[in-house]
Amino acid sequence: MSNDGVPPPPAPPAPPVPPPPLPPSGQRNTGMLVLAYLGLLALIPLLVEKNDREVQWHAKHGLVLFGAWVILWVALSVMSAIMGFFALLFPVAWGAWVIVTILCIVKAVNGQRFLIPGISEYADKF
Repeated sequence: MSNDGVPPPPAPPAPPVPPPPLPPSGQRNTGMLVLAYLGLLALIPLLVEKNDREVQWHAKHGLVLFGAWVILWVALSVMSAIMGFFALLFPVAWGAWVIVTILCIVKAVNGQRFLIPGISEYADKF
């Protein structure tokens, strides 16, 4: 039972090496999502993570939110220069900024969006 002239069948190919597993999406870009809400540091995820639409949205939202805080801070400064009692609102504004920033970071890390009426719409237009 020998087959003269017939070569033996080729050996089966080795199975491909599987790629390393991706980390869960919530942990993959956590650093970038946190940076997105830290003022001008939002430019880092905006410029680095061009292919991640969620990180892009949060970076744009963080920049719009930072711009709104700057406008509010300038308005309070002008008003307190004209009428001194507006200086009492600086700690309130600062506390609100800290709370909103923490809420935005927590929501972003959990895969959600914290929408602020009148401000968040600009992140889509950015």
